[in-house]
Amino acid sequence: MLHPIPALLIACTVLVASASASSEQARDRPNILLLLVDDLKPALGCYGDRHARTPNLDELASRGLRFELAYCNQAVCAPSRFTLMLGAHSTTTGLYGLGNKLRRSLPKAVTMPQFFASHGYRTESLGKIFHIGHGNEGDPTSFSIPHFHDKVIEYLDPASTGGGKLTREEAYFTNQQLDRIHSLPRGAAFESTDSKDEDYADGRVAAEAIRRLKAAKNRKGPFFMAVGFVRPHLPFSAPRKYWDLHDPARLPLSPHEEHPEGSPGIAHKRAGEIAMYSPVPRKNEDYTIELKRQLVHGYYASVSYMDAQVGKVIAELDRLELARNTIIVLWGDHGFHLGDLGIWTKHTNYEQANHIPLLLVAPGVTKEGSSTRQLAESVDLFPTLVELAGLPAPKVPQPLNGRSLVPVLRDPAQRIRDHAFHCYPRRGGVIGRAIRTERYRMVEWKKPGAPVKTAQYELYDYGETAVEQKNLARERGQVLARLKQILARYPEAAKR
Repeated sequence: MLHPIPALLIACTVLVASASASSEQARDRPNILLLLVDDLKPALGCYGDRHARTPNLDELASRGLRFELAYCNQAVCAPSRFTLMLGAHSTTTGLYGLGNKLRRSLPKAVTMPQFFASHGYRTESLGKIFHIGHGNEGDPTSFSIPHFHDKVIEYLDPASTGGGKLTREEAYFTNQQLDRIHSLPRGAAFESTDSKDEDYADGRVAAEAIRRLKAAKNRKGPFFMAVGFVRPHLPFSAPRKYWDLHDPARLPLSPHEEHPEGSPGIAHKRAGEIAMYSPVPRKNEDYTIELKRQLVHGYYASVSYMDAQVGKVIAELDRLELARNTIIVLWGDHGFHLGDLGIWTKHTNYEQANHIPLLLVAPGVTKEGSSTRQLAESVDLFPTLVELAGLPAPKVPQPLNGRSLVPVLRDPAQRIRDHAFHCYPRRGGVIGRAIRTERYRMVEWKKPGAPVKTAQYELYDYGETAVEQKNLARERGQVLARLKQILARYPEAAKR
């Protein structure tokens, strides 16, 4: 059995050789600009959110196709990004955790940027692309040049960190003192400062992306550029001018703060990530109305800040006249609970954690201002972008679970599947696998390989309510049976 390092070197050698061979064919192929946003639910004007202030993403949506029903494959940062870059479900790869190392588990895997590099593309990454932190170092092998890294957890006001101390989440995201996280102070959950955009990471990432685009204009050959923005990930740190765009008294608070009636305990969540920040209650105490409003305000302000940075990048793409030959993708790595079901952040199988924005602009293919209700998954982007670029169908070591969305890009009424799949792992090795149709979501909770009779089920009808309120698994047997049949077509989940 080959040791992972030699195997990886062999794979890289093959990719470099094929990249040289295909550089000539690559010259006229479209560029790829992949915009990845952390923790972004469809809280955008183009998705009908009247509270959002997102003029730049709304304008981007007007250029191409908006997916109304796009879903991540697991609602947590690192695994979600693995599914995107590998085109494979977590249940296929076993990469469920924040600290999972891609090359330790799949040393021969070929990621989406590696595949494009093998066909003559210059592949670059800026900001948050793969997850770095929690012991994870990302995947430098995926890109042609070194990654441009910046902060995820960032404060400008020393008061936000108890006088400039290393906070718990800063330690996690910089791989420091991981063995004593809970002895460190909590940082602030939100920060509003009189500052410039580039004083925070997303502004610096946008500025670097602009420099990279200028360089690309003067270089032969296509580029694959992944640009990652971290807001609205906690902490909600953003310049004050973006907070001032929103009146906290007018922002929505969820009226449904209880777990769904009849839902199994394995599906529930309280506290978690958000309790790592101050002044959030450390346990499951009720939040004050003031705190809820501050958190919701911080989320919307952070979305507006990120929107402005995306706008700068797109404006430069236009100015350089690169947009006419560049495929643009805007993707949120997962959604975000803002108090619905009493849950904050992600890490569930519910709608708010898994529903993501997906915008795709493909010159000559997508129609301006179009939308579709085709269910889409993160794993679909690998085969979709390969087909749009005119590259051969990927033949890679890892299984590919995605389907090309190109037929839908050409005609939004087309359908390539009738459901989306996602999952979430819980304690004791139990994994919740979910089937989301246009109307329903079913979740099966059980250990991989355990008898089906040990499973617990959830069933929700989104034709009745947008937020899960009652588990209908016992009331709608025919619907449950039909969705079980769909799930049965999937292999058992890989164990954690």
